[in-house]
Amino acid sequence: MFGFMGRILRVDLTNARVSEEPLSERYTRMFLGGSGLATKYLFDELEKGVDPLGPDNKIIYMTGPLTGTISPSSGRFSAVTKSPLTGLWGEANSGGQWGCDLKRAGFDGIIIEGVAPRPVYLVVDHGKAELRDAEGIWGTSVAETTKSIKDALGRRFNVSCIGVAGENLVRYSAILNDVHRALGRCGLGAVMGSKRLKAIAVAGDQKSTLADRESFREAAKRASDFANESLLKMTLEVYGTAMVLDLVNVKGGLPTRNWQSGTCSYADAINGPAINETILVGRKACFACPIACGRVIEVKSGKYACQGEGPEYESIGALGAMCDVSDLEAITYAHLVCNDYGLDTVSTGSTIAFSMECYEKGILTTAETNGLALEFGDADVMIELIHKIAKREGIGDLLAEGTRRVSEKLGRGSQKFAMHVKGLELPAYDCRATKITGLAFATANRGGDHITAYIQGPTFLDLPFLIVEESTIQDVTVENPAEARVVKEMEDALTVFDSVGCCKFLGMALMAEDVAPIIAHATGWSFGASDFRKAGERIYNLARAFNVREGCTRADDTLPDRLLEEPLLEGPAKGLVVDLEPLLDAYYEFRGWHPGTGSPTAEKLEELGLEDVMMQLGVS
Repeated sequence: MFGFMGRILRVDLTNARVSEEPLSERYTRMFLGGSGLATKYLFDELEKGVDPLGPDNKIIYMTGPLTGTISPSSGRFSAVTKSPLTGLWGEANSGGQWGCDLKRAGFDGIIIEGVAPRPVYLVVDHGKAELRDAEGIWGTSVAETTKSIKDALGRRFNVSCIGVAGENLVRYSAILNDVHRALGRCGLGAVMGSKRLKAIAVAGDQKSTLADRESFREAAKRASDFANESLLKMTLEVYGTAMVLDLVNVKGGLPTRNWQSGTCSYADAINGPAINETILVGRKACFACPIACGRVIEVKSGKYACQGEGPEYESIGALGAMCDVSDLEAITYAHLVCNDYGLDTVSTGSTIAFSMECYEKGILTTAETNGLALEFGDADVMIELIHKIAKREGIGDLLAEGTRRVSEKLGRGSQKFAMHVKGLELPAYDCRATKITGLAFATANRGGDHITAYIQGPTFLDLPFLIVEESTIQDVTVENPAEARVVKEMEDALTVFDSVGCCKFLGMALMAEDVAPIIAHATGWSFGASDFRKAGERIYNLARAFNVREGCTRADDTLPDRLLEEPLLEGPAKGLVVDLEPLLDAYYEFRGWHPGTGSPTAEKLEELGLEDVMMQLGVS
């Protein structure tokens, strides 16, 4: 199988059994690899209603046919599970080097099932795999775990692991690889912790065979040249993802004080230029990336002294503006503390911001917070809460459950400002300022998520995505149902990037006609731009079918009341709320989904070759 290693590793933790099986060529043609192929395995192998933290849930790592090749930004891999945060399809994608190293170890993916009787870690080395005892590293941080395994096995091994937060089943805990790269969202770290699997270490020097190496090289070079000449590179290379902050703030869409405001008065103190002028010491690229948006930083002295990578825009938004913390050094320190515990910074910052507003409104009191005054702007309290969440100590035990569950327990009207969709906390873009962004949040399969459609490119950033024909949004302050098509097509196209093993940022610089030949020359398939689009649509519908099987309906495709009912009180978006329903009606029509239920219709599933899914959903 060109472009693939042709083998999947299956790990039965309950019986300490490791086996391998051939990769299905039919499935790869339909679902490509990465998140697409992992979703197919998950859909087929999980029964409806499985407890996300129980022994019957599975977590599936998967690379794509381009992972580890010279195609630009091809260091990506995905992991898929049933999310303990949302109870729905959970997926996360990461860069760095680890995905390439998994493939070099001889496997396209790993299916992890069961629960180990005691902590273990998995070693995959040159096509062979074994489970080893991890009791000695259980309870250690991400950095300590990585160092301990490398010391034991050798520096050639790359490590993907959980920290203390995953062990303690924090519902939004992450899995970290390359120390600072994260499978961040949906609580995959908690699933790994529930299975008592501390880490996966991989090493090898195997390579997949390409169908047409010379044509592949030429197509990959053309794509790299486009990326190198793009505005994307010019901005991200200089300022990293923090360059987004000013563009969002100027439109009045930077969520501040738990989305009570969309403008941040101290944006200049926490933006990309501020990072460059104060803490930046270098830049870092993921495998084969021509952009190098990663930041290497150091806070040299003081109580927030630290060094590492980041913070990215989402960390600054969640741990900065949402919590009203204006100290860049404190934000950076909090970001790195989250990394070492293995916490998703978006959900962590958002949950803390929510708790601060609950404290502000008297819904949470010092009697319930262990004496902590959860006041907006208090960086030290925010950092203390991060420690408590990871360890599930005191008030941290409640906050570790995520915003939705906290609001359900507290009640007293707090649900109205619990900023999540389907249980997944929202990222740092206020869709009252750019209305179509709200549709993307509401319809994302994994919940409140910005990267599924990345509609912020055409809206907040004024950067159309070339991967979609005509992705321009004419007036971001108006709900235009016709533009729901852009969300649908962006979701489909960017799903392909997650499935083949490439960074979604390339969607700004490349057209489907640029990417499809790379896939075709790698795999030997007849694969054009129309196949690219159809594959994305098929995979997106399969993930939606997973959610529908779990009980997801149109009622779940909504936004927090604050965004639907509370106008912004100041800034460029003053007075605006989101009128979601007309957008949702149009979106379902473009999707070919039932307008009342939000379920893919039999006609759509048949068109996409998903007849087996029709039977599972009971549609005909």
